[in-house]
Amino acid sequence: MRLISTYLFLILAFLISCNISTQPQTEYDLLITNAQIVDGTGTEAFQGHVLVDDGIIQNVGDFATDTIQVAQTIDATGRTVSPGFIDTHSHGNPLETPRFDNFLSMGVTTISLGQDGGSPSTTDLSGWMARVDSVGTGPNILHFMGHGTLRRLTNTPQQPMLADANVESMVGLLNDAMDAGSFGLTTGLEYESGRYATMPELVALAQPIANHNGLVMSHLRSEDDSEIEDSVRELINQGRDSGAKVHVSHIKIVYANDPERAGELLALMDEARQNGVQITADVYPYAASFTGIGIVFPNWVTPGNFEEIKETRRNELEEYLRNRIEKRNGPEATLFGTAPWAGMTLAEVADSLNKPFEDVLIDDIGPSGASAAYFVMNEEVMKRFLQDPHVMVSSDGSPTMRHPRGYGSFAKIIDNYVNEEPILTLEEAIHKMTGLPAETLGLSDSNHVETPRGLIREGFAADLLIFDPVNIRDVSDFENPHQYAEGFDWVFVNGQAVIEDGERNESRPAGVIRRGG
Repeated sequence: MRLISTYLFLILAFLISCNISTQPQTEYDLLITNAQIVDGTGTEAFQGHVLVDDGIIQNVGDFATDTIQVAQTIDATGRTVSPGFIDTHSHGNPLETPRFDNFLSMGVTTISLGQDGGSPSTTDLSGWMARVDSVGTGPNILHFMGHGTLRRLTNTPQQPMLADANVESMVGLLNDAMDAGSFGLTTGLEYESGRYATMPELVALAQPIANHNGLVMSHLRSEDDSEIEDSVRELINQGRDSGAKVHVSHIKIVYANDPERAGELLALMDEARQNGVQITADVYPYAASFTGIGIVFPNWVTPGNFEEIKETRRNELEEYLRNRIEKRNGPEATLFGTAPWAGMTLAEVADSLNKPFEDVLIDDIGPSGASAAYFVMNEEVMKRFLQDPHVMVSSDGSPTMRHPRGYGSFAKIIDNYVNEEPILTLEEAIHKMTGLPAETLGLSDSNHVETPRGLIREGFAADLLIFDPVNIRDVSDFENPHQYAEGFDWVFVNGQAVIEDGERNESRPAGVIRRGG
Protein backbone atom coordinates (compact mmCIF):
# COMPACT_ATOMS: atom_id res chain seq x y z
CA MET A 1 0.00 0.00 0.00
CA ARG A 2 2.84 2.35 0.88
CA LEU A 3 4.41 1.76 -2.55
CA ILE A 4 1.08 2.44 -4.32
CA SER A 5 0.63 5.65 -2.32
CA THR A 6 4.10 6.79 -3.32
CA TYR A 7 3.33 6.18 -6.99
CA LEU A 8 0.02 8.04 -6.72
CA PHE A 9 1.76 10.98 -5.08
CA LEU A 10 4.37 11.15 -7.84
CA ILE A 11 1.71 10.95 -10.55
CA LEU A 12 -0.31 13.70 -8.87
CA ALA A 13 2.77 15.89 -8.55
CA PHE A 14 3.57 15.34 -12.24
CA LEU A 15 0.05 16.28 -13.33
CA ILE A 16 0.11 19.42 -11.20
CA SER A 17 3.44 20.47 -12.67
CA CYS A 18 2.15 19.87 -16.21
CA ASN A 19 -0.95 21.91 -15.46
CA ILE A 20 1.14 24.80 -14.23
CA SER A 21 3.55 24.70 -17.16
CA THR A 22 0.82 24.50 -19.80
CA GLN A 23 -1.48 27.17 -18.43
CA PRO A 24 -2.66 29.38 -21.31
CA GLN A 25 -0.94 32.73 -21.50
CA THR A 26 -2.80 35.38 -19.52
CA GLU A 27 -1.38 38.51 -21.14
CA TYR A 28 -0.53 39.29 -24.76
CA ASP A 29 1.40 42.24 -26.17
CA LEU A 30 -1.17 43.80 -28.52
CA LEU A 31 -4.81 43.52 -29.49
CA ILE A 32 -6.20 45.44 -32.47
CA THR A 33 -9.99 45.44 -32.38
CA ASN A 34 -12.86 46.25 -34.74
CA ALA A 35 -10.71 46.58 -37.85
CA GLN A 36 -11.40 46.18 -41.52
CA ILE A 37 -8.78 43.53 -42.20
CA VAL A 38 -7.19 43.40 -45.64
CA ASP A 39 -5.02 40.35 -45.20
CA GLY A 40 -2.72 40.62 -48.25
CA THR A 41 -4.16 37.69 -50.21
CA GLY A 42 -6.22 39.92 -52.51
CA THR A 43 -9.50 38.56 -51.18
CA GLU A 44 -12.30 40.76 -49.86
CA ALA A 45 -11.74 42.64 -46.59
CA PHE A 46 -13.46 41.40 -43.45
CA GLN A 47 -14.22 42.77 -39.99
CA GLY A 48 -12.33 41.37 -37.04
CA HIS A 49 -9.52 41.61 -34.54
CA VAL A 50 -5.78 40.84 -34.57
CA LEU A 51 -3.95 39.47 -31.54
CA VAL A 52 -0.15 39.76 -31.32
CA ASP A 53 2.45 38.44 -28.93
CA ASP A 54 6.24 38.34 -29.11
CA GLY A 55 6.18 39.78 -32.62
CA ILE A 56 3.93 37.03 -34.00
CA ILE A 57 0.26 37.13 -34.99
CA GLN A 58 -1.59 34.80 -32.58
CA ASN A 59 -5.18 35.10 -33.77
CA VAL A 60 -7.14 36.79 -36.56
CA GLY A 61 -10.87 37.15 -37.03
CA ASP A 62 -14.10 37.61 -35.11
CA PHE A 63 -13.03 36.04 -31.82
CA ALA A 64 -14.13 36.95 -28.29
CA THR A 65 -11.89 39.62 -26.77
CA ASP A 66 -13.49 40.31 -23.40
CA THR A 67 -11.44 37.70 -21.53
CA ILE A 68 -8.09 38.44 -23.22
CA GLN A 69 -5.54 40.34 -21.14
CA VAL A 70 -3.21 42.52 -23.19
CA ALA A 71 -0.57 45.14 -22.57
CA GLN A 72 -1.95 47.39 -25.33
CA THR A 73 -5.31 47.59 -27.10
CA ILE A 74 -5.96 49.72 -30.18
CA ASP A 75 -9.52 50.27 -31.32
CA ALA A 76 -9.32 50.36 -35.14
CA THR A 77 -13.00 51.14 -35.73
CA GLY A 78 -13.35 52.78 -39.16
CA ARG A 79 -9.79 51.94 -40.13
CA THR A 80 -8.00 49.28 -42.14
CA VAL A 81 -5.40 46.84 -40.84
CA SER A 82 -3.07 45.38 -43.45
CA PRO A 83 0.33 43.70 -43.56
CA GLY A 84 3.29 46.04 -43.76
CA PHE A 85 4.36 46.77 -47.32
CA ILE A 86 7.31 44.93 -48.91
CA ASP A 87 9.53 46.90 -51.30
CA THR A 88 11.12 44.57 -53.84
CA HIS A 89 13.56 47.21 -55.13
CA SER A 90 15.09 49.65 -52.65
CA HIS A 91 18.33 51.53 -52.12
CA GLY A 92 20.21 52.70 -49.06
CA ASN A 93 22.85 51.84 -46.47
CA PRO A 94 21.47 50.41 -43.22
CA LEU A 95 24.73 51.22 -41.42
CA GLU A 96 24.31 54.92 -42.29
CA THR A 97 20.52 55.45 -42.14
CA PRO A 98 19.25 52.47 -40.12
CA ARG A 99 15.80 53.91 -39.34
CA PHE A 100 14.83 54.46 -43.00
CA ASP A 101 11.99 56.78 -41.99
CA ASN A 102 11.26 57.47 -45.64
CA PHE A 103 10.15 53.85 -46.09
CA LEU A 104 8.42 53.44 -42.72
CA SER A 105 6.35 56.59 -43.26
CA MET A 106 4.79 55.14 -46.41
CA GLY A 107 4.02 51.85 -44.71
CA VAL A 108 7.04 49.85 -45.90
CA THR A 109 8.24 47.38 -43.27
CA THR A 110 10.63 45.30 -45.43
CA ILE A 111 13.11 46.57 -48.03
CA SER A 112 15.29 44.73 -50.57
CA LEU A 113 18.85 46.04 -50.94
CA GLY A 114 21.71 45.23 -53.34
CA GLN A 115 19.86 46.24 -56.50
CA ASP A 116 20.92 46.93 -60.09
CA GLY A 117 24.02 44.77 -59.73
CA GLY A 118 25.45 46.69 -56.77
CA SER A 119 25.59 45.31 -53.21
CA PRO A 120 27.88 45.84 -50.19
CA SER A 121 31.42 45.22 -51.37
CA THR A 122 32.47 42.48 -48.98
CA THR A 123 33.31 38.79 -49.12
CA ASP A 124 32.25 38.48 -45.47
CA LEU A 125 28.52 38.80 -45.96
CA SER A 126 27.72 37.09 -42.65
CA GLY A 127 29.83 39.71 -40.90
CA TRP A 128 28.01 42.53 -42.71
CA MET A 129 24.65 41.07 -41.73
CA ALA A 130 25.79 40.79 -38.11
CA ARG A 131 26.85 44.46 -38.10
CA VAL A 132 23.46 45.50 -39.43
CA ASP A 133 21.75 43.40 -36.78
CA SER A 134 23.87 45.00 -34.05
CA VAL A 135 22.86 48.48 -35.20
CA GLY A 136 19.19 47.55 -35.57
CA THR A 137 17.00 48.88 -38.36
CA GLY A 138 13.51 50.33 -38.72
CA PRO A 139 12.33 48.02 -41.53
CA ASN A 140 13.43 44.45 -42.12
CA ILE A 141 16.36 44.17 -44.55
CA LEU A 142 16.71 41.66 -47.39
CA HIS A 143 20.07 41.24 -49.11
CA PHE A 144 20.64 40.55 -52.80
CA MET A 145 24.10 39.94 -54.26
CA GLY A 146 24.99 42.31 -57.09
CA HIS A 147 26.48 40.99 -60.33
CA GLY A 148 28.68 44.08 -60.71
CA THR A 149 29.92 43.61 -57.16
CA LEU A 150 30.79 39.98 -57.90
CA ARG A 151 32.84 41.11 -60.89
CA ARG A 152 34.72 43.69 -58.79
CA LEU A 153 35.35 41.37 -55.83
CA THR A 154 36.82 38.72 -58.13
CA ASN A 155 38.82 41.20 -60.26
CA THR A 156 36.94 39.99 -63.31
CA PRO A 157 37.97 42.01 -66.39
CA GLN A 158 35.46 44.34 -67.99
CA GLN A 159 35.02 42.31 -71.14
CA PRO A 160 32.39 39.97 -72.61
CA MET A 161 34.30 36.67 -72.92
CA LEU A 162 35.56 35.45 -69.55
CA ALA A 163 37.91 32.69 -68.49
CA ASP A 164 36.33 29.77 -66.68
CA ALA A 165 38.25 30.76 -63.55
CA ASN A 166 36.54 34.17 -63.48
CA VAL A 167 33.08 32.64 -63.66
CA GLU A 168 33.98 29.97 -61.10
CA SER A 169 35.18 32.65 -58.68
CA MET A 170 31.93 34.58 -59.02
CA VAL A 171 29.85 31.41 -58.63
CA GLY A 172 31.80 30.57 -55.47
CA LEU A 173 31.09 33.95 -53.89
CA LEU A 174 27.47 33.73 -54.95
CA ASN A 175 27.08 30.33 -53.31
CA ASP A 176 28.64 31.75 -50.14
CA ALA A 177 26.17 34.64 -50.23
CA MET A 178 23.20 32.33 -50.62
CA ASP A 179 24.46 30.15 -47.76
CA ALA A 180 24.72 33.30 -45.62
CA GLY A 181 21.07 34.14 -46.24
CA SER A 182 20.96 36.28 -49.38
CA PHE A 183 17.72 36.21 -51.37
CA GLY A 184 19.30 36.09 -54.81
CA LEU A 185 21.20 37.91 -57.54
CA THR A 186 20.65 41.31 -59.14
CA THR A 187 21.99 42.51 -62.47
CA GLY A 188 22.36 45.98 -63.94
CA LEU A 189 22.89 45.13 -67.58
CA GLU A 190 22.57 48.75 -68.70
CA TYR A 191 25.49 49.80 -66.49
CA GLU A 192 29.27 49.60 -66.71
CA SER A 193 29.90 46.12 -65.27
CA GLY A 194 26.68 44.51 -66.44
CA ARG A 195 26.88 45.56 -70.07
CA TYR A 196 29.72 43.10 -70.72
CA ALA A 197 27.78 40.04 -69.53
CA THR A 198 26.86 37.48 -72.17
CA MET A 199 24.34 34.67 -71.85
CA PRO A 200 26.85 31.97 -70.76
CA GLU A 201 27.91 34.17 -67.82
CA LEU A 202 24.32 35.08 -66.93
CA VAL A 203 23.20 31.45 -66.99
CA ALA A 204 26.22 30.28 -64.97
CA LEU A 205 25.44 32.83 -62.25
CA ALA A 206 21.73 32.04 -62.26
CA GLN A 207 22.24 28.32 -61.70
CA PRO A 208 23.29 28.60 -58.02
CA ILE A 209 20.27 30.86 -57.52
CA ALA A 210 18.07 28.13 -58.97
CA ASN A 211 19.76 25.55 -56.72
CA HIS A 212 18.93 27.68 -53.66
CA ASN A 213 15.43 28.47 -55.01
CA GLY A 214 16.25 32.18 -54.93
CA LEU A 215 15.42 34.97 -57.37
CA VAL A 216 17.29 36.75 -60.18
CA MET A 217 16.23 40.41 -60.35
CA SER A 218 17.34 42.34 -63.43
CA HIS A 219 17.67 45.95 -64.44
CA LEU A 220 17.33 45.05 -68.11
CA ARG A 221 19.94 45.71 -70.76
CA SER A 222 17.77 48.43 -72.25
CA GLU A 223 14.40 49.94 -71.38
CA ASP A 224 14.10 51.85 -74.67
CA ASP A 225 11.01 51.11 -76.76
CA SER A 226 13.07 49.75 -79.64
CA GLU A 227 15.05 47.33 -77.46
CA ILE A 228 12.80 46.43 -74.53
CA GLU A 229 11.42 43.20 -76.04
CA ASP A 230 14.88 41.81 -76.75
CA SER A 231 15.91 42.76 -73.22
CA VAL A 232 12.98 40.90 -71.67
CA ARG A 233 13.67 37.90 -73.91
CA GLU A 234 17.25 37.88 -72.63
CA LEU A 235 15.99 37.61 -69.06
CA ILE A 236 13.47 34.93 -70.05
CA ASN A 237 16.27 32.92 -71.68
CA GLN A 238 18.40 33.30 -68.56
CA GLY A 239 15.55 31.84 -66.51
CA ARG A 240 14.79 29.08 -69.02
CA ASP A 241 18.40 27.92 -69.40
CA SER A 242 19.24 28.05 -65.68
CA GLY A 243 15.95 27.06 -64.09
CA ALA A 244 15.97 30.18 -61.91
CA LYS A 245 12.99 32.37 -61.14
CA VAL A 246 13.51 35.76 -62.81
CA HIS A 247 12.11 39.21 -62.14
CA VAL A 248 12.06 42.47 -64.12
CA SER A 249 13.07 45.40 -61.92
CA HIS A 250 11.08 48.65 -62.32
CA ILE A 251 9.48 47.60 -65.58
CA LYS A 252 9.01 50.50 -67.99
CA ILE A 253 9.19 51.42 -71.67
CA VAL A 254 11.14 54.58 -72.41
CA TYR A 255 9.57 56.68 -75.21
CA ALA A 256 6.40 54.53 -75.45
CA ASN A 257 3.10 56.43 -75.23
CA ASP A 258 0.65 53.67 -76.13
CA PRO A 259 -0.52 51.37 -73.30
CA GLU A 260 -0.79 48.61 -75.88
CA ARG A 261 3.02 48.47 -75.89
CA ALA A 262 2.83 47.47 -72.23
CA GLY A 263 0.25 44.85 -73.17
CA GLU A 264 2.59 43.40 -75.78
CA LEU A 265 5.40 43.12 -73.26
CA LEU A 266 3.11 41.53 -70.68
CA ALA A 267 1.94 39.03 -73.32
CA LEU A 268 5.56 38.07 -73.94
CA MET A 269 5.98 37.35 -70.24
CA ASP A 270 2.71 35.39 -70.14
CA GLU A 271 3.95 33.20 -72.98
CA ALA A 272 7.16 32.55 -71.06
CA ARG A 273 5.15 31.47 -68.00
CA GLN A 274 3.13 29.08 -70.14
CA ASN A 275 6.44 27.56 -71.23
CA GLY A 276 7.59 27.03 -67.65
CA VAL A 277 9.62 30.18 -66.91
CA GLN A 278 8.70 31.83 -63.62
CA ILE A 279 8.86 35.56 -64.37
CA THR A 280 7.45 38.52 -62.46
CA ALA A 281 8.04 42.27 -62.37
CA ASP A 282 7.69 45.37 -60.23
CA VAL A 283 6.81 48.95 -61.11
CA TYR A 284 6.95 52.33 -59.40
CA PRO A 285 4.13 54.83 -59.96
CA TYR A 286 6.01 57.71 -61.62
CA ALA A 287 6.66 58.80 -65.18
CA ALA A 288 10.27 59.77 -64.47
CA SER A 289 13.20 57.46 -63.81
CA PHE A 290 16.30 58.31 -61.76
CA THR A 291 19.86 57.11 -62.26
CA GLY A 292 23.38 58.24 -63.13
CA ILE A 293 23.91 60.55 -66.09
CA GLY A 294 25.99 57.80 -67.69
CA ILE A 295 22.68 56.43 -68.99
CA VAL A 296 22.72 59.03 -71.80
CA PHE A 297 26.31 58.34 -72.87
CA PRO A 298 27.09 55.67 -75.51
CA ASN A 299 28.31 52.21 -74.53
CA TRP A 300 31.71 52.97 -76.01
CA VAL A 301 32.30 55.65 -73.36
CA THR A 302 33.46 54.50 -69.93
CA PRO A 303 34.98 56.41 -67.00
CA GLY A 304 38.27 54.77 -67.91
CA ASN A 305 38.42 55.92 -71.54
CA PHE A 306 36.42 59.15 -71.29
CA GLU A 307 39.39 61.54 -71.50
CA GLU A 308 40.73 59.73 -74.55
CA ILE A 309 37.31 59.79 -76.23
CA LYS A 310 37.05 63.55 -75.63
CA GLU A 311 40.27 64.00 -77.56
CA THR A 312 39.81 61.48 -80.35
CA ARG A 313 36.04 61.24 -80.98
CA ARG A 314 34.70 64.55 -79.67
CA ASN A 315 32.51 65.37 -82.67
CA GLU A 316 31.00 61.87 -82.72
CA LEU A 317 30.25 62.06 -78.99
CA GLU A 318 28.65 65.49 -79.31
CA GLU A 319 26.37 64.28 -82.09
CA TYR A 320 25.42 61.16 -80.13
CA LEU A 321 24.53 63.19 -77.01
CA ARG A 322 22.49 65.74 -79.01
CA ASN A 323 20.45 62.97 -80.62
CA ARG A 324 20.12 60.95 -77.42
CA ILE A 325 18.93 63.87 -75.29
CA GLU A 326 16.50 65.14 -77.93
CA LYS A 327 15.07 61.65 -78.24
CA ARG A 328 14.63 61.63 -74.45
CA ASN A 329 12.27 64.65 -74.62
CA GLY A 330 15.03 67.26 -74.75
CA PRO A 331 17.31 68.83 -72.10
CA GLU A 332 14.26 70.12 -70.22
CA ALA A 333 13.37 66.50 -69.34
CA THR A 334 16.60 65.83 -67.41
CA LEU A 335 16.41 67.13 -63.82
CA PHE A 336 19.63 66.88 -61.82
CA GLY A 337 19.66 65.50 -58.30
CA THR A 338 23.35 66.12 -57.60
CA ALA A 339 25.07 69.29 -56.37
CA PRO A 340 25.87 71.85 -57.63
CA TRP A 341 23.05 71.42 -60.15
CA ALA A 342 20.45 69.74 -57.91
CA GLY A 343 16.97 70.93 -58.83
CA MET A 344 18.07 72.31 -62.22
CA THR A 345 17.31 70.81 -65.61
CA LEU A 346 20.04 70.17 -68.14
CA ALA A 347 18.56 73.04 -70.18
CA GLU A 348 18.85 75.40 -67.19
CA VAL A 349 22.43 74.35 -66.49
CA ALA A 350 23.34 74.89 -70.16
CA ASP A 351 21.75 78.36 -70.08
CA SER A 352 23.57 79.26 -66.86
CA LEU A 353 26.91 78.24 -68.37
CA ASN A 354 26.05 79.73 -71.78
CA LYS A 355 27.03 76.65 -73.75
CA PRO A 356 25.27 73.83 -75.61
CA PHE A 357 23.96 71.05 -73.37
CA GLU A 358 26.15 68.43 -75.06
CA ASP A 359 29.24 70.46 -74.12
CA VAL A 360 27.97 70.67 -70.54
CA LEU A 361 27.69 66.89 -70.44
CA ILE A 362 31.19 66.43 -71.85
CA ASP A 363 33.16 69.24 -70.18
CA ASP A 364 31.35 69.90 -66.90
CA ILE A 365 29.73 66.62 -65.86
CA GLY A 366 31.03 63.50 -67.61
CA PRO A 367 29.55 59.99 -67.57
CA SER A 368 29.86 59.56 -63.79
CA GLY A 369 29.51 63.15 -62.60
CA ALA A 370 25.83 63.38 -61.60
CA SER A 371 22.52 61.64 -61.13
CA ALA A 372 19.23 62.89 -62.51
CA ALA A 373 15.53 62.26 -62.98
CA TYR A 374 14.50 61.66 -66.59
CA PHE A 375 10.95 62.46 -67.70
CA VAL A 376 10.82 59.88 -70.47
CA MET A 377 7.87 57.64 -69.59
CA ASN A 378 4.12 57.67 -70.02
CA GLU A 379 1.79 57.32 -67.03
CA GLU A 380 -0.82 55.36 -69.00
CA VAL A 381 1.81 52.77 -69.91
CA MET A 382 2.86 52.55 -66.26
CA LYS A 383 -0.76 52.04 -65.16
CA ARG A 384 -1.17 49.19 -67.64
CA PHE A 385 1.80 47.46 -66.06
CA LEU A 386 0.44 48.13 -62.58
CA GLN A 387 -2.83 46.35 -63.31
CA ASP A 388 -1.20 43.09 -64.39
CA PRO A 389 -1.61 40.30 -61.78
CA HIS A 390 2.09 39.37 -61.93
CA VAL A 391 3.37 42.93 -61.39
CA MET A 392 3.93 44.23 -57.86
CA VAL A 393 4.90 47.63 -56.45
CA SER A 394 8.40 48.89 -55.71
CA SER A 395 9.92 52.28 -55.00
CA ASP A 396 13.45 52.07 -56.47
CA GLY A 397 13.95 54.79 -53.88
CA SER A 398 16.29 55.70 -51.06
CA PRO A 399 16.45 58.19 -48.19
CA THR A 400 18.79 60.48 -50.14
CA MET A 401 18.01 60.49 -53.88
CA ARG A 402 16.18 63.52 -55.25
CA HIS A 403 13.16 61.64 -56.55
CA PRO A 404 9.80 61.48 -54.76
CA ARG A 405 9.53 57.73 -55.31
CA GLY A 406 11.71 57.08 -52.25
CA TYR A 407 9.18 58.83 -50.02
CA GLY A 408 5.87 58.46 -51.81
CA SER A 409 5.57 55.35 -53.99
CA PHE A 410 3.45 53.12 -51.75
CA ALA A 411 1.28 55.95 -50.46
CA LYS A 412 0.80 57.13 -54.05
CA ILE A 413 -0.63 53.75 -55.04
CA ILE A 414 -3.45 54.18 -52.52
CA ASP A 415 -3.82 57.95 -52.90
CA ASN A 416 -3.88 58.04 -56.71
CA TYR A 417 -4.88 54.61 -57.94
CA VAL A 418 -7.30 53.43 -55.24
CA ASN A 419 -8.86 56.71 -54.09
CA GLU A 420 -8.63 59.32 -56.87
CA GLU A 421 -8.51 57.17 -60.02
CA PRO A 422 -9.61 53.71 -58.89
CA ILE A 423 -7.86 51.36 -61.27
CA LEU A 424 -7.27 48.98 -58.33
CA THR A 425 -9.40 47.98 -55.38
CA LEU A 426 -7.83 48.44 -51.97
CA GLU A 427 -7.52 44.66 -51.67
CA GLU A 428 -5.76 44.41 -55.05
CA ALA A 429 -3.39 47.25 -54.22
CA ILE A 430 -2.44 45.81 -50.85
CA HIS A 431 -1.91 42.36 -52.39
CA LYS A 432 0.57 43.94 -54.83
CA MET A 433 2.41 45.53 -51.90
CA THR A 434 2.32 42.58 -49.46
CA GLY A 435 1.25 39.04 -50.38
CA LEU A 436 2.51 39.07 -53.98
CA PRO A 437 6.04 40.32 -53.21
CA ALA A 438 6.20 38.03 -50.17
CA GLU A 439 5.38 35.03 -52.35
CA THR A 440 7.81 36.13 -55.07
CA LEU A 441 10.68 36.59 -52.63
CA GLY A 442 9.91 33.51 -50.55
CA LEU A 443 9.05 35.56 -47.47
CA SER A 444 5.69 33.88 -46.96
CA ASP A 445 7.18 30.38 -47.03
CA SER A 446 8.28 28.95 -43.66
CA ASN A 447 10.59 26.57 -45.56
CA HIS A 448 12.72 29.59 -46.50
CA VAL A 449 12.44 32.03 -43.60
CA GLU A 450 12.26 31.49 -39.85
CA THR A 451 9.10 33.58 -39.55
CA PRO A 452 6.86 34.03 -42.60
CA ARG A 453 5.45 37.47 -43.34
CA GLY A 454 3.43 39.37 -45.92
CA LEU A 455 -0.04 38.20 -44.81
CA ILE A 456 -2.24 38.70 -41.78
CA ARG A 457 -2.34 35.10 -40.69
CA GLU A 458 -1.67 33.19 -37.49
CA GLY A 459 2.03 32.41 -37.11
CA PHE A 460 3.12 35.24 -39.42
CA ALA A 461 5.30 38.16 -38.33
CA ALA A 462 3.39 41.11 -36.93
CA ASP A 463 4.45 43.63 -39.58
CA LEU A 464 1.20 45.60 -39.52
CA LEU A 465 -0.34 48.91 -40.59
CA ILE A 466 -3.38 50.72 -39.21
CA PHE A 467 -4.78 53.50 -41.40
CA ASP A 468 -7.83 55.05 -42.98
CA PRO A 469 -7.29 54.77 -46.76
CA VAL A 470 -8.92 58.15 -47.45
CA ASN A 471 -6.25 59.84 -45.32
CA ILE A 472 -3.23 58.46 -47.19
CA ARG A 473 -1.23 61.16 -48.97
CA ASP A 474 2.02 61.16 -50.93
CA VAL A 475 3.19 64.73 -50.50
CA SER A 476 6.71 64.52 -51.97
CA ASP A 477 7.36 65.94 -55.42
CA PHE A 478 10.36 66.71 -57.60
CA GLU A 479 10.86 70.15 -56.07
CA ASN A 480 10.62 68.79 -52.51
CA PRO A 481 11.28 65.06 -52.79
CA HIS A 482 12.12 64.40 -49.13
CA GLN A 483 8.62 64.87 -47.67
CA TYR A 484 7.26 62.02 -45.59
CA ALA A 485 4.03 60.35 -46.67
CA GLU A 486 1.03 60.94 -44.44
CA GLY A 487 -1.87 58.89 -43.12
CA PHE A 488 -0.36 55.73 -41.64
CA ASP A 489 -1.48 56.00 -38.02
CA TRP A 490 0.35 52.95 -36.72
CA VAL A 491 3.23 51.00 -38.25
CA PHE A 492 4.47 47.86 -36.52
CA VAL A 493 7.63 45.95 -37.40
CA ASN A 494 7.97 42.56 -35.72
CA GLY A 495 5.19 43.58 -33.35
CA GLN A 496 6.89 46.81 -32.22
CA ALA A 497 5.53 50.23 -33.11
CA VAL A 498 7.83 52.40 -35.23
CA ILE A 499 5.05 54.93 -35.86
CA GLU A 500 2.61 55.50 -32.99
CA ASP A 501 -0.62 57.37 -33.55
CA GLY A 502 0.94 59.16 -36.50
CA GLU A 503 4.21 60.03 -34.76
CA ARG A 504 7.57 58.54 -35.70
CA ASN A 505 9.67 57.26 -32.83
CA GLU A 506 13.30 56.14 -32.68
CA SER A 507 12.87 52.38 -32.28
CA ARG A 508 14.81 49.98 -34.50
CA PRO A 509 13.21 46.56 -33.97
CA ALA A 510 14.50 44.86 -37.12
CA GLY A 511 17.63 43.67 -38.88
CA VAL A 512 18.56 41.32 -41.72
CA ILE A 513 16.20 38.48 -42.61
CA ARG A 514 18.20 35.43 -43.70
CA ARG A 515 16.80 33.21 -46.39
CA GLY A 516 17.33 29.48 -46.09
CA GLY A 517 16.13 26.28 -47.70
